[in-house]
Amino acid sequence: MALLDPNAKEALLLQARSAIARAIGAPSTLVSDRIPSPQSLIPIDLRAGAFVTLRIKGHLRGCIGYPEADLPLVVVVERCAVSAALSDPRFPPLSEAEWGEVDLELSVLGPIERVVDLNEIVVGRHGLVVEFGRRRGVLLPQVAVEWKWDAVEFAAQTCIKAGLPRDASQKGAKLFKFEAEVFGEKIS
Repeated sequence: MALLDPNAKEALLLQARSAIARAIGAPSTLVSDRIPSPQSLIPIDLRAGAFVTLRIKGHLRGCIGYPEADLPLVVVVERCAVSAALSDPRFPPLSEAEWGEVDLELSVLGPIERVVDLNEIVVGRHGLVVEFGRRRGVLLPQVAVEWKWDAVEFAAQTCIKAGLPRDASQKGAKLFKFEAEVFGEKIS
């Protein structure tokens, strides 16, 4: 899956970093003459879901996403970046003191498709969404690789993330797959 060229990827990373810097009151690393604005590199009508992951020295420090493809990608990335820094319930808000240590990773989502059989899931290629009533869980493709899960365990862990029994996808919960274009700054 390739939605973005290298310049567009860099522009989105810089946009995310700039949005976080503004939100926490830190100096921005966005240098206006370094690269054109994301709006000039990414068609304004490009709508895609995305996740923004923050890491410090390789350890997760925040991750928030918006899987729907109903807003412009630039808007999604900026909102998710700020939310990952300030609103991930697993972590306190990012401090200005931590700012210099943060590495960003973006996952731009492709179309979300229904999974009928777990054999359709290719670990490392697909991310998963599970839905049952008002409960929803999403795991990115790289999570299954990081934890060395097979497709069955990946589906089970996505159900657990949604607060459902691990076998919910086999008992009425809807399971979906998606591909993601994952890129980022060098992770420490």
